[in-house]
Parts: sequence; C-alpha cells; structure tokens
Amino acid sequence: MQVGWGQVFAWRMRRQLLEPLGETGASEIVGRLCGVQAQVWSVAGLNVALRQAKPEPGGVDRDVDGRSLMKTWAMRGTLHLLRPRDARACLSLMANTGSWLKPSWTRAAGVTPAQIDELTEEVAEILDGAVLTRDELVARLVAHRRFAGMERVLRSGWGSVLKPLAWRGVLCHGPNQGNRVTFTGPASRFGAAWGPMPEPDEAAPEVIAAYLGAYGPATPDAFDRWLSLNATSRPQLRRWFADMGDRLTEVDVEGRKALILTEHADELAGTAPCEGIRLLGGFDQYVLGPGTRDEAVLAQEHRAAVSRAAGWISPVVLREGRIVGVWEVLGRELVVTPFPGTARLPLRALEREAGRVARASGTDRLPVRVA
Repeated sequence: MQVGWGQVFAWRMRRQLLEPLGETGASEIVGRLCGVQAQVWSVAGLNVALRQAKPEPGGVDRDVDGRSLMKTWAMRGTLHLLRPRDARACLSLMANTGSWLKPSWTRAAGVTPAQIDELTEEVAEILDGAVLTRDELVARLVAHRRFAGMERVLRSGWGSVLKPLAWRGVLCHGPNQGNRVTFTGPASRFGAAWGPMPEPDEAAPEVIAAYLGAYGPATPDAFDRWLSLNATSRPQLRRWFADMGDRLTEVDVEGRKALILTEHADELAGTAPCEGIRLLGGFDQYVLGPGTRDEAVLAQEHRAAVSRAAGWISPVVLREGRIVGVWEVLGRELVVTPFPGTARLPLRALEREAGRVARASGTDRLPVRVA
C-alpha cells in the first residue's frame, strides 16, 4: 500500500480533530489524542479548545474537576492530561522502562531503587483517600527517619523522584489549591474508572493502537520516542508490534515504511491531501506525536525555531499539514513568523485562524501581523 505525505497529514488532521474541527468535549479530545502534554496548563487548555468547532476555554478545568480527566506524569516523564481509563496502560509502559533502576538515575537523583520501592509503599498509604499539597506530603514523608534525607529531592519542582510513583499508579495530581499543586491517589480519586495496573504485555497493544489511531502511519521507533524517548527494550518493542499481527498493515509513505491499524488502511488510502492553514498552540500533539525530528512534518533546518531551549515547543503554523512557521501573541497582536523561503501565507486565512485562537483563549480579538 502506497500513499503520499499529503494524504497522511490530511488523515492525521482528521483523526486529531483539526480538519474538520470536533463537536465534542475535552475528555473525548484528550482520549483521541492519546493524552495532551500539560506542564503549561493554559497551553493544554488552548490545544484542546482549538480542536472544537465551538471552543470551550474552560473545558479542561471542568473535566478535571469532574474527574473524567487526570493530570499526572506520563509519556517522556512529562505532565499529561489523560482519561483515567486510558492512563493505566500508558503508565504501565512507562514503569516498564525502569528508569529509576539505572545507576545514572541513582547518581543524579540521589535515591536508590530500594528507596523508590519504600516510597511507593508509603505514599500509596498516605494518599489513600487524601489530597495533600507537596509540602504536606513531603512533611509526612520526612517525618520518617528512612526518608529524612530526601527532603530536597522530594521538593524538586521537576518531580524526578515522584515520577516512578506516578507510573506505578499510586500518585497523581489532585485539584489545585490556589497556585499550589496537590497530590492524591488515583484509586481514591477515580474509583471505578481506575482499577489494577495492567502488565506491560497487556497494556502495549492498547497504547500502540491508540497512538497509531492518531499519529499513524508510524514506526515502532517513532512510537517509543513519543512514549519513553526510546527507553523501551528493543527486543520487547519489536515483540509488542509483532504480536499485534494482522491488526497492523505496512504502508509505504514516499519510500518510508511505516505501520497503521489495518482498520484504518482503506480510509487512509482514500484520503485526499488537505489544503489550508491551521494555527496550533505550543506543545501541540500534532507536533509531539511524530516528534520534531520527523523531517516529513518539520524541515530540519527549521527545527530550532520549533524545538527551543529547555524543551519548549513553539506554537506553529501548518500549511497543508506541514509546519511552515511559528507564531506568538505579543501585546494585543498575533505575530506570525513564516520560515525563510516559505510561500506567502494568505492573510485572510491567518486572520480566520487568529479568531479561533482568540475564542479558544477566551479573548475578543487578535489582529494578525506577519513578521
């Protein structure tokens, strides 16, 4: 089966509720995207609202408060929004990497694998039915002599020592108290929507199918880069894909061999290349799914404008599904910076997209300026 990148981009945009825009709520959008990166809360809300025909700026907050969405450390060790019923499988695969078992991790964090085991057990008990701020949780832990020397790393805003606990399913973010983060136990917060953590071999087909359903066709390496920054065992990764058998179909995308769910193959083959302009927010899943190193989506010479210092991913301009520029809000203007050599972008289309950004942000109007 042979397809072109134009078809792939159009199919992905349809699957990711970008063209046409969705008529659904925040939790359904997050589910379709297999999670939404959320270390910048306002940006996560924007990226969800930009996928709605009638943007709902407060939709993410509502669904988090209503417990149909959870916030926790997940893929690539970053904070994500996930539906509780999807989160267990993703977290199982992150725990499977065993990052905290590596000597380099122990040297950097100053915490041993045995201490992570002890923390997992203690935090599961502390957070059972409780919602605590970081200060309250740390105070409870360091009151025990065995954890007294961990106060500095436990208070770290990066959460390095808490991430393995999230992946093991004993900790997630609770409702904020003003500007203070809280933690709670997923089982007590989500009840029947939670459940026991699946084994990695059980979780893998579920997560692979969800990923390919939004970002396919893709290779096993692209999947694992999105999941764990390629920390999964190579033999295990190959086995997971092989075990899916005829659920997967190989596709030739202009010379690149990749995989798609068999149930989507005919739909992809029948998809026409897309046209038009879309503005996407920072850290958008359309970019993070294949990754900024995928030159089919983002030309390598322009990668530095999108993937910036400290892991920052810029808001981007799509034309026919490819990234052709970046944008930002400066004062009361939305400023578009096309990449050098890009054909002139139609102002009317940019103004229409800026109107969507304004509505999704809960503001009135954003005049456009092309830099």
